[in-house]
Amino acid sequence: MPLIKDGRAATDPWTDVGLEEPLLGSGPVIVPLARWREDRDALLARGGALGVRLASSELIDEVADDLGHLDLVALEFPHFKDGRHYSTARLLRERHGFPGEVRAVGNVLRDQFLFMHRCGFDAYEVADDAAVEAWSDAIREYSVWYQPTADGRPWIPATRHQRRAAE
Repeated sequence: MPLIKDGRAATDPWTDVGLEEPLLGSGPVIVPLARWREDRDALLARGGALGVRLASSELIDEVADDLGHLDLVALEFPHFKDGRHYSTARLLRERHGFPGEVRAVGNVLRDQFLFMHRCGFDAYEVADDAAVEAWSDAIREYSVWYQPTADGRPWIPATRHQRRAAE
């Protein structure tokens, strides 16, 4: 699937490895949470970048103590109505200070790009290459916000407070 990262199409160096698949070499791999639990020590010993994929029913608390070992957390959206991982992305950025890649995978729609970005996602697996332009349009669509979020954009109350303080 095409990958959007930093607002443009990107080459994906990561390999998704399932529960039963053998680990290849030392390149970057993404494993499901069950595989992480089962093979944690072997994955850490092999070297290379590591990522964990969480299903929508799995909580970040299950890997919170291991975030220092992870370079990527892939959050799965099985369908557009399941928004549980919006909260997960925000927890990763704000509570846990996770500096790595937070990737949206699965049913990732153009209408959700902006909101995902605001919650802390910085990479998106999308259905087709046309989504890159849609991503750019979505990010430019709004310039002011009423609430703070993980993307660091200024929000209206803070802007007002700064303006008043400068007067």
